[in-house]
Amino acid sequence: MIALLGLVTILVLLTAIITKKLSPLVALIFIPIVASLLAGFGLSTSKFILNGIKEVAPVATMFVFAILFFGIMSDAGLFDPIINVILRTVGAKPTRILMGTTLLGLLIHLDGSGAVCFLITIPAMLPIYERLGMDKRLLCLMVAMASGVNYLPWTGPTIRAALVMHMPVTAIFTPLVIPQIVGLIYIFTVAYLLGKREARRLGLDNGATVDVILKRELTDEEKVLRRPKLVLFNGILALIVMGIMISGKVDPAPMFMIGTVIAMIANYPNVDQQKARIDAHAKAALMMASILLAAGAFIGIMGGTGMTTAMAKVAVSFVPKSLAHHIPFGLGIISMPLSMIFDPDSYYLGVMPVVATVGKMLGVAPIQIAQASLMGQMTVGFPVSPLTPATFLIVGLTGVELGDHQKFSIPYLWGATIIMTITCAIIGVFPF
Repeated sequence: MIALLGLVTILVLLTAIITKKLSPLVALIFIPIVASLLAGFGLSTSKFILNGIKEVAPVATMFVFAILFFGIMSDAGLFDPIINVILRTVGAKPTRILMGTTLLGLLIHLDGSGAVCFLITIPAMLPIYERLGMDKRLLCLMVAMASGVNYLPWTGPTIRAALVMHMPVTAIFTPLVIPQIVGLIYIFTVAYLLGKREARRLGLDNGATVDVILKRELTDEEKVLRRPKLVLFNGILALIVMGIMISGKVDPAPMFMIGTVIAMIANYPNVDQQKARIDAHAKAALMMASILLAAGAFIGIMGGTGMTTAMAKVAVSFVPKSLAHHIPFGLGIISMPLSMIFDPDSYYLGVMPVVATVGKMLGVAPIQIAQASLMGQMTVGFPVSPLTPATFLIVGLTGVELGDHQKFSIPYLWGATIIMTITCAIIGVFPF
């Protein structure tokens, strides 16, 4: 009975979120509370919620301060010199333009926000594509690959995976560094090859040139916030924060807290300036933190009531034990297409916990399920998923039809997922 109630709870949750009948915040709190009350747990539901919130608090803290830290770095102009160098360097060579677009997208996506990546990268590069008559689907693909393969410890999917698995973010992410490097090599290779093909199409492969030199123009508001004399300091600070955090020597939450404080004092010592910078990034930080805390309530109730365990026990009876060790590899291969079916909250907070529990009962480490999921589910897959606003931002900024973007980009994005999944199996993250 409790297993059936758990299944119904997840299905109702997924349906409510996917159909947009309820926001993720409301669905993650309201639906499991109703389920717990129907199961007869009464006031114990509040204890389940508090236990869940305690588990997610470090992750929520990390995400809030990661947004603030990278927001301040961007405000102070850390990425401006890199953007301008890329724009000056790409010229009229499609291979350079596509690789430059990819590199710029990777750098801007360091804050973990796909929307910010697209809002900066696409307007900066679009005039070049239009001036040369290049296929704008290529611009869509480059920013999609750059942001998709760039899954970092503070990006949404990685945080959700750590949250559900009750593990440090670095425990999940660190073994995936080599697959990610392979993924990066893949996307730059794709950029180069497609650039060569586009050059042939445009007749620019025989020494023909067009002078195109652009520079990103800052608004007056952005100019006031820039700190050009502190670019070197900010760069070193960012490298130290990310290096120490990825090494695992200091937990991500306190590392980003410390980094944010140092960045704030160095760049904006005035109290009013500090308040203004916090206000500027508070909306994004609060939105994600509130969803994570709501997810804590959901996880706490599902675990406290025993619904997750009960569902897993039923599912185990249908999975041959001889095939259990293939679950992570198979999940990795299909993780990118799953982005077309499940949004990140639905998958990581509703589907993955059940799959992980089933795998655990069959001898598969839950961390492998999380790592396999990150090969594509709302990482490589989010820039083409109709379930994320970022996808519509890409097509809106470039003027490319959604269907054209998906048809063109999905094969290359899925290729990244497959290559990274195979790499994981080769180096032993999980078996074939």
